[in-house]
Amino acid sequence: MQPNANPEVIDTAGAHEGPIETDAVIIGAGPVGLFQVFELGLLELKAHVIDSLAYPGGQPIELYPDKPIYDIPAIPVCTGKELTDALMKQIEPFGATFHLGQTVDVVRKQEDGRFFVETSKGTRFLTKTIFIAAGVGAFEPRRLRVEGLDAFEDQQLFYRVKNPADFAGKNLLIVGGGDSALDWTLNFAAEGPNKAESVILVHRRDGFKAAPASVAKMHELCEQYEMQFIVGQVTGYEEREGRMVGAKVTGADGVTRVVPMDLLLVFFGLSPKLGPIADWGLAIERKQLVVDTEKFSTSVPGIFAVGDINTYPGKKKLILSGFHECALAAFAAAAIVFPEKGKIHLQYTTTSPKLHKVLGVESPVFD
Repeated sequence: MQPNANPEVIDTAGAHEGPIETDAVIIGAGPVGLFQVFELGLLELKAHVIDSLAYPGGQPIELYPDKPIYDIPAIPVCTGKELTDALMKQIEPFGATFHLGQTVDVVRKQEDGRFFVETSKGTRFLTKTIFIAAGVGAFEPRRLRVEGLDAFEDQQLFYRVKNPADFAGKNLLIVGGGDSALDWTLNFAAEGPNKAESVILVHRRDGFKAAPASVAKMHELCEQYEMQFIVGQVTGYEEREGRMVGAKVTGADGVTRVVPMDLLLVFFGLSPKLGPIADWGLAIERKQLVVDTEKFSTSVPGIFAVGDINTYPGKKKLILSGFHECALAAFAAAAIVFPEKGKIHLQYTTTSPKLHKVLGVESPVFD
């Protein structure tokens, strides 16, 4: 499910005769990457944003666009899509350019202090600063290892739900024991527009890593014959005329049974991969980028890391923590981009006429 976006600020073509010269390149268009655009914009730094997905929003859009988020300051509840839409609206005054559906393959320091950046689509940049807001990196779903099963991916085998309506009225077999598996099980088993014809949950044991309330609700639905739960593992499948018609589930008793199904949904979690980031000469600790807590700079001056991709003592992987990191990193970047200005002074959007001009709003008159 894609967020609403102004197509005038979205550039996915990657076509440009020479390197694009800019103040900042942001790698990652998730919530933290989008807010980094805002913080840089307030300091009059121009940003280009690169993301491997075909649309902004990052993990909240890709993994849980309709799930509620409760810990965004001053917003009691919003979905991943609503959060993305709001952030896109907030950064409109700054005219950031988005380069979507491509990854950054090359980062190289130049003699003049700038960085040469090149993407998988051949888009090239010369930038004074880089902000890595790539979440956990290039996240890939952990796959169900059954020979021949990959041939059905995105047809009858799914590792994520992009449009819940596609699964309504179907016989679903859901595999997994974490929050995603339980959340989608409850979603498709409950009354509503996305209700499935039938839902069977398969997990290798009777213990779950999901929220206890979700597990209790799942057992309650089983008792009401609204769904089924099987302890076991998917070890094969039955095929008829090129389509899966059933999954072979081997139970704790060692007996393999065929479970009829239309669609197979697998939620084994994500396997984060740093990808090319691992080759850029940055200090890394447990697949995360080491930063300081003053500037959120990596071990290479001019390259910053914000959000889930970074690590430091006391780090908490929360969106609101990433927002805080964006502000401090932006001030550090402004000192690099505008060395002639000396210290960059803090101004408040409530009272600063300069910031009001940047934002394109009227300065309020106070009595």
